[in-house]
Formats: sequence, C-alpha cells, structure tokens
Amino acid sequence: FESPNPKLTFDSKSLYHWTIRRGCAFRNIRDDLLLSAYLLSVNSSEYTVEGLCAGYHTGRTAEGTEALEPEHKKLVEDCVNLLPLHETLRELIAQSGQEKLLHEIELPLSEVLASMEICGMEVDVQALKEYGKMLDERIAEYQSLIYQLAGESFNINSPKQLGEVLFEHLGLPARKKTKTGYSTSAEVLESLRGKHDIIDGILEYRKLTKLKSTYVDGLLKVVGADGRIHSHFNQTDTRTGRLSSTEPNLQNIPVRTELGSRLRAFFRARSGCKLVDADYSQIELRVLAHISADENMMNAFNSDEDIHTNTAAQVFHMPPDFITPEMRRRAKAVNFGIVYGIGAFSLSQDIGVSVAEADQYIKNYLDTFSGVRKYMEDTVSFAQENGYIATIFGRRRALPEITASNKNIVNFGKRVAMNTPIQGTAADIIKIAMIRVYHRLQKEGLQAKLILQVHDELIVEAPEHEVEQVHNLLQEEMQNAVKLRVLLKADVGEGKTWLDAK
Repeated sequence: FESPNPKLTFDSKSLYHWTIRRGCAFRNIRDDLLLSAYLLSVNSSEYTVEGLCAGYHTGRTAEGTEALEPEHKKLVEDCVNLLPLHETLRELIAQSGQEKLLHEIELPLSEVLASMEICGMEVDVQALKEYGKMLDERIAEYQSLIYQLAGESFNINSPKQLGEVLFEHLGLPARKKTKTGYSTSAEVLESLRGKHDIIDGILEYRKLTKLKSTYVDGLLKVVGADGRIHSHFNQTDTRTGRLSSTEPNLQNIPVRTELGSRLRAFFRARSGCKLVDADYSQIELRVLAHISADENMMNAFNSDEDIHTNTAAQVFHMPPDFITPEMRRRAKAVNFGIVYGIGAFSLSQDIGVSVAEADQYIKNYLDTFSGVRKYMEDTVSFAQENGYIATIFGRRRALPEITASNKNIVNFGKRVAMNTPIQGTAADIIKIAMIRVYHRLQKEGLQAKLILQVHDELIVEAPEHEVEQVHNLLQEEMQNAVKLRVLLKADVGEGKTWLDAK
C-alpha cells in the first residue's frame, strides 16, 4: 500500500478502511474504476467490474483459475479486468474534461469518507430511549383522541380502514381513489384540514409514529459497541454529485419541527470534546450569483446584505426598511424555487397566494435579476444542443429527457438543466472543503476529527483545548475552498451536542 508503485482499484474507500485502521498510508492510486465509471455515467444505478467490462467491451478471461474457490475466482477475474477497463475509462475521462475532478476531488475524498465512517458519532442511548418512551405516550394519547373523534376503534396505520372511517363513516369529501380504496396520502389529508378535527389528530399521529420508528428505533438498531453511529457515505449515489448517507441516513434528521429537531440533542461529542459545526450560508444562491454573473445578486452578497430582504426590495419595488417578514418569506421562496425552475402554480401553493400573483413575482424577479434569466435560458439551450449539463468543475450529467417527445418529460429535463449546475457545483465545493479540512487537521497535528457532512454543513469533534483553533480552521478552509465572484460565508458554532452546536 505504501510503495510508490502505481495502483488501480475498484472502490478505494473500502481499501482506506483497511489502511486507516492499521495506521498505514495508501499511496499513488492512479484510478478508482468505480469513481471513474460514476463520473462518466451518473445516471446508472449500479457499478460492477463485470457490468462495466460488458458495457465498455473490455472484458478479458482469467487463465488458470479452475482450482480456485468461486469467490477467489471472481476476485482474480476482476483484477485481470482492471487494467483494460482503466485504459478505456481514462481516455473517456480525459475526453469529457473530468481528470481534475477525479484526481483532485473524488479520489482524495474517498480517504476522507473512510475516516469519517471509522470515527462515527457518539449517541446518548439512554436519553434516546427516554425520548422514545415519551413519544409512545404521545402516540397513545393521539390514538385515543382519534378513536374518540371517529366514534370507533380501527387500525390507523391501515390506509383501507382509515379511508373507510374518513370518507364513509364520517362523510368527508373523498379526493382520490386507488385500486385498494381511498387515498389517505399526506397531500389528501392536508387538503382536508379544517373539515374535521380528526384530520389534525391523524397528521400529528403520523408525525409521531414516523419519529419513533424511523429515528428512535432506527437509530438504536445501528449504535455500535463503541456507543457511536457509523453512517455509510455513498460517493456514487446521486446524479448531482451530492453525497448521500445510509445505515442510518444522518442527512435526513428532521429539523423543521421542534420535536424532530430535539433528535440532534442525542448526538454528542465524546467526553472532554466538543462538536464544532460549520454551515455554508446560502451556498446555492451564491453559486447562482457566480454562474449567472448577475450584478444585482453579486452586489447583494458582496456587500453582505440579507439576500432575501434585498430580493424582496427589488421585486416589490420598496426600500429594504419597508420589507415585512411576510414579504421576505415570499422572496425567499422565489429565490430558492427559481433554481429548481419553479412554476407559478407551485409557488402559489408554497406561499399561499393566487397563481396570477405568483406569476407576477416570478416575472418581477427575472426582470430584476436579468442575469439569472439569461443563465436559465443559456443552460437549457446548452443541454438541448449537447445532451448533457456540467458544473463549473466539469462534473457532467447526461440529459436525455431534454429531447423527449413527452412535454412533461422535457419540462423535467429543463428544470434539471437549470438546477444541476447549481446543486452540483455546491456539492463539489463542500467536497473540496472537506479534503482541505481533513488534511489541515492532520498537518497541524490536531486530535480533532471530521466526523459528519450534511450537504452544506461539516461537523468536527475536537478536544476542548483545540476548539478555538478548529473553529478558525473550519471557517478559513470552507470560505477559501474556491474563489467565486461572490464571497463564500460559513457560520460556525460549537457545543456539547449537535443541537447546541447548530
């Protein structure tokens, strides 16, 4: 592993698991065929040596493997095929302009992710169990209330029984019918709010049961013998280049409700340490300002104004001091929605105004931020001409949808074309920041460890005497990860638990 020989591998992260645990280095990786294959085809759902050899017509047969056990035979065959596969993929990576992306971002990142998976994050198991008991009590209360309002007992978790109670016994207006009965989806229940008290009770009951089963029971199942949760970070899972996490999905811990956000209080630093949490401020909008080179948006960020208040002032043609919280909320919805190609109908639903009003907001926004309008038009044209879209670091996503015959599929393709360069570039930036933070912690001989990434947020576990140094280091590395036309801003906090550090 430590020799200067050039090495080819398939899934370097699993090899880093082996070397990091044994305290040895893993040097001179020329290529990770898994990562190369992902960069060349992010729309694929599975990558195997066998499948790639078939797809790229590079397959070779291993000689003299007759006496081997089946798993050893498979291993030898995979190894025999790495070199010819590498030669083909290397050429394609170069042709698509993704060499720097592979060698400066994805390959170094696999070591960082392996280290994070090994470290894990400590969980207060006892407090989590107590929280689960409290949820059970609340669930039982809501169950009784629902039975009382329904006038009967039934299985609330059965869509069929729930549908019969709501639409036949209580006579509520049915919205959708499926093959198995009435639809009781969240969307249907939301549309029935105010028609009967039972609806609020069911929605609350569902929230509580999801918290209990997915987060309390789910987290308790995966706590390791060391009292820590070791989430698995997937580097080849998303189409935009974002990381995803599984077993458990720590990127999905709810934050919008008070009860859900309390889950973060159960994730804590080990004894004698604190968590240092750094969060990019509005990174996707800053990337949009950079890519679109829109003067108004760049000026707002570079003069450190509140971007949503600034947008509201421009869209509503009023001085910033006259902008109400409601106006700011609407401007924020337009700001975030615009990069997803939001339409007037969706925006009207999000902010509770008429479709005509929402349409006017979008028009005013695009008139004000004309650079953004141009970016959206140019990006869609580029995707239509080339069949793919790219981030500023050259990460590509093929877009066959953009030339489909079905209008809905084409519209989806257009939305993806507008959003992928923004979300993908933001994902690339946070990956660069992770690599810089990881190596800087090592270079400065700190005991602190990078332990978690949640989209635009990084968490480092640091001994208390290192907290101030880590705070400054995180902010510096994240804010200087790349040079854009606008400043990158990272907000840093620290605390004993994830909740305190946010």
